[in-house]
Amino acid sequence: MARADATTASAASAADAFSRQVRRCFGRQASHYERAARLQAAVAWRLARHTRNLPLPPGPCGDLGAGSGLLARAIERQRPDTRLLRVDNCPELLAQEAQDCLGAPQLLWDLDQGLPRQLRGAALLASGFALQWLEQPEQQLAHWCGQLRPGGWLALAVPTAASFAPWRLAAERAEVPFTGLPLPEASRLEAIASRQLELRHCQRLRFSRSNEGAWPFLRQIKAIGAQASRGPRLAPGELRRLVAHWPRAGRRQLEWEVLLLLGQKPWAR
Repeated sequence: MARADATTASAASAADAFSRQVRRCFGRQASHYERAARLQAAVAWRLARHTRNLPLPPGPCGDLGAGSGLLARAIERQRPDTRLLRVDNCPELLAQEAQDCLGAPQLLWDLDQGLPRQLRGAALLASGFALQWLEQPEQQLAHWCGQLRPGGWLALAVPTAASFAPWRLAAERAEVPFTGLPLPEASRLEAIASRQLELRHCQRLRFSRSNEGAWPFLRQIKAIGAQASRGPRLAPGELRRLVAHWPRAGRRQLEWEVLLLLGQKPWAR
């Protein structure tokens, strides 16, 4: 029993340390985030368009892991009558949103603790590029679905495990750890959401960019603060091997798979 308690405590400590690392990395790059986060901005606008004509029931609306507010602002421009509570664990990113959108409602909150009370019985929960940073993405997704009121909607965009194939291949060939964030499987997220919601739109989008080599890619990851890793950093020699085994520039594109999901909580019968 004592060993189990110690294991649980150790896992909780590691999760808390990673959460702090994520918050610190994004905080350092907060002032540069929106200039560098082109993919996140493009997906936010695409997801927001799907929410334009949704028949929302009464209830609170929130952007989970709102960051600098890309998704919240995009939805509010599609739906001027809708106001979303920006929820994030990074005060620096929320401060950027406060500058760009005066008076926008905000809440500093760690989503690993579940939803804040202000969003229980929500009419709309939106989230873009945030679920993957949580300690247990699948469990949190199920929790989000369960907190919607009947007739409420979930609008989700999240990068999934089919992303970053060239990086994984280079790490395998170089015999070094893959230090990217483990991303959730799209099929599992779809299955979890479908247990509680009626899926109205479910699409796996593929985005690509030219492969300019390892260093430009890794710098781009760092530019938005997305370099947090659950494992130790590569040693200098390991990093050199990774770069040496990276696909040659122009040979293979870098790809992201992004799950776009829109689902409604069934009305009570």
